[in-house]
Amino acid sequence: MAKILIYGINFFPEPTGTGKYSGELAAWLAGRGHVVDVITAPPHYPEWKIHKGYSNRFSHQLSEGVCIFRCPLIVPDPKRIGSKSRILLETSFAVTSFFRWIPIWCRAKRYEVVIAVCPPLQVGVFPWLLGKLWGTPWVFHFQDLQVDAALQLGMLSDSWFIRMLFRVEAALLNRADRVSTISLAMSNRIHGKGVPKERIWHFPNWSNLGQVRPGPRMNSFRTTFGYQEDKVLVLYAGSMGEKQGLDLMLEAAKRLAHRTDLRFLLVGEGAAKAKLQTKAASEGHKNIDFLPIQPPELLSEMLAAADIHLVIQKRAAADLVMPSKLVNILAAGKAPIVTAEMGTELFRVINDHNLGMTVPPEQPQDLENAIIRMVDDRETRKFFERNAREYAENQLNRNFILESFEAKLLGLINSSLLDHDSKLENENSHV
Repeated sequence: MAKILIYGINFFPEPTGTGKYSGELAAWLAGRGHVVDVITAPPHYPEWKIHKGYSNRFSHQLSEGVCIFRCPLIVPDPKRIGSKSRILLETSFAVTSFFRWIPIWCRAKRYEVVIAVCPPLQVGVFPWLLGKLWGTPWVFHFQDLQVDAALQLGMLSDSWFIRMLFRVEAALLNRADRVSTISLAMSNRIHGKGVPKERIWHFPNWSNLGQVRPGPRMNSFRTTFGYQEDKVLVLYAGSMGEKQGLDLMLEAAKRLAHRTDLRFLLVGEGAAKAKLQTKAASEGHKNIDFLPIQPPELLSEMLAAADIHLVIQKRAAADLVMPSKLVNILAAGKAPIVTAEMGTELFRVINDHNLGMTVPPEQPQDLENAIIRMVDDRETRKFFERNAREYAENQLNRNFILESFEAKLLGLINSSLLDHDSKLENENSHV
């Protein structure tokens, strides 16, 4: 069994995105008998505040066989989140986590492989230094292409700073033993940055098919929040940030205000949530509700309660991120309406497998039309729903995906050991 270190700013018990998947990866590997340590921050996402029960200071805990070392960071005001505050948050974590790396660099603690989870980009620096010092192999795992996305979304404007970030990214990509990412389109983009294909791993996000499964539409979630059987529930559940562009959902709801059978629900947290709530209130929307993130144990019921699921992101984010919310929608056997440009991987996945409908990003009329069609054409919706669960079972099975990744990790460790032994033999032969 291997000694594995995972290094990243987001981790369990964050319920969505990178933290969720990193937490599940660590627990799964520990359950397989590996020794797994994690260097991370206190949970703070997506609310942008330290979660209840945690403190913003150095601490450690043992959870599901994983030893977690937490390092403090500067968490910005949720109402003032921008590129500068994000950089400050990420840099502060790099500074404080530096102290956790000192005993590792000094060999007081030894690992056979390191997994650095990006974003943020800075997490590649310390594993690279460890590899430089002691030859420890490391995997640079990308949940999204942060620098590309920030540039495309207009979050960065300083040309000098952007060029510097791309140079740092290129240096780290070329020094990682392997680079993994969650979609084929992102893998191709990384290859376009100069990383040979043989060093790139496809490591998609997954769903726990035993926990997230099709269920009755009328359930305790609907009852608790007052959604009657005759209401068609249109749900967006996930992060509410810049790359989503959720103004589009508000506009669609406004256009469909005459459809009294429809109810729109946004569930989650994020930097844009307060603005969305203010806009919905000022425009007098009567058919939109907002809820905070729901506990993980309610995820399956919440997904089952909705009739239509929206997966929304801006055009500029195409093929730079793969919305993780989609995997659970499909596992729940639900039909999504997805904003995706023709030719993108997201567009191909949805249409090639008949999983739902796609509409061009940032086009409220197209979204409105798709919602109407999905509501009124129940047979088509049922067709999509059957395909969704089948696709999840064949493509998104957690154990299958993680077993494949584990095999690659062990292969990397073994090849690194062979390289090390070969170098020693060469050195001895010259003595």
